[in-house]
Amino acid sequence: MGRLLAIDYGKKRTGIAVSDPLKIIATALDTIESKKLIPFLKAYVQKESVELFVMGQPKTLRNEPSENAARVQTAYALIVKNFPNIPIVYVDERFTSQIAFQSMIDSGVKKQQRKDKAMVDQISACLILQSYMSAN
Repeated sequence: MGRLLAIDYGKKRTGIAVSDPLKIIATALDTIESKKLIPFLKAYVQKESVELFVMGQPKTLRNEPSENAARVQTAYALIVKNFPNIPIVYVDERFTSQIAFQSMIDSGVKKQQRKDKAMVDQISACLILQSYMSAN
């Protein structure tokens, strides 16, 4: 049984989260430069079995593609090309960044640490993955 790996793809940074082998808990893994996503995934897949990629799908409040949607679609196509045997699904990622930021506040993370956008990206990836696992 493989893990689930979530991707919160952004223009500059990409948050990555993974499930435990039993697919119960989502855990933040890393934040990487978006241009290094494929090499990162290749290295990870060599170490760990990945059953499914879960990718955040950026949408507006009107349920239309957001400005980042074209970049996400390009990344999606690269993942499909490089990992043809690992399925990939989209999950609506609306509000994940706001929820991630609020969860940092609620957890008592200091103001200076909340400026770390890499942490927000990782938490957003966790939220995307947890949303998928809860729905399935």
